Amino acid sequence: MKDLVEFIAKSLADKPEEVEVREVEGDQVRVLELRVAKEDLGKIIGKQGRTARALRVQLSVRRPPRRKRGFCLKSRNNCSW
Repeated sequence: MKDLVEFIAKSLADKPEEVEVREVEGDQVRVLELRVAKEDLGKIIGKQGRTARALRVQLSVRRPPRRKRGFCLKSRNNCSW
């Protein structure tokens, strides 16, 4: 799933080289953190969050049953890993 999110984000971004996806395992949830350049954040989120929502739908459809899941969208400038 990480590869799917990375592929879609790089396709949408003007600076695909700055797209990073990290998978974080929690107790009850697996989170995919997506980092993009600040100027690409609007493209990834989309109008009224439609693109981000579509990414979340793809994750929920493609996940194996009874598996942990989650999705977190962060801007490169707003978070530090």
